[in-house]
Amino acid sequence: SQTELSIKMPETIVIDGRDHLLGRLASVVAKELLAGKKIVIVRCDEVCVSGSLVRNKVKYAYFRKLRHNTNPSRGPFHFKSPARMVWRTIRGMCHQKTARGQDALSRLSTFEGIPHPYDRVKRQVVPAALRVVRLNPIRDYTVLGDLANEVGWKHQDLVKKLEDKRRTKADAYYQKKKARDALKAKATAAAESELAEVNKVLAASGY
Repeated sequence: SQTELSIKMPETIVIDGRDHLLGRLASVVAKELLAGKKIVIVRCDEVCVSGSLVRNKVKYAYFRKLRHNTNPSRGPFHFKSPARMVWRTIRGMCHQKTARGQDALSRLSTFEGIPHPYDRVKRQVVPAALRVVRLNPIRDYTVLGDLANEVGWKHQDLVKKLEDKRRTKADAYYQKKKARDALKAKATAAAESELAEVNKVLAASGY
């Protein structure tokens, strides 16, 4: 039948990368991608890496020196934007030289900030990768957006401006929703005596 032949498309999981540790987040995401999930990571500029900014800048400077001996345009490529840094970290955990790995990577999207339409979608966290859970409070850490800004990413101020605009809109929507819910609760309380009989019938029917 048509129902049996139809292939169920994977639901998109939207993960808020804010305050997650990069490696731990990447390993969980890679595992889910290989299992067939479709994943979007937003706010990659707020993902964290353990170690101070100075230490991570030195490590990145060493990474920048790695190049093809005769033709650097063949790679390796040194991404400067946080979203691509996260993408590259996950790529290294996905067996990307196989068809299965390439297929898994095609189901991954990474973004700085929270662009439309993901600003209106429920976002999730990965508890096993949260910095407050996994990193000792006395340890230094680096925010990926700050590291990227130090090594040549040019859009930190733009992302900050767009995020401020998004937060303002989200707050206005939430205040309106709260007022609407309060009115609804008030109306329900006022009509409770009139609806008593109706509610009794509905309760008996399992509603």
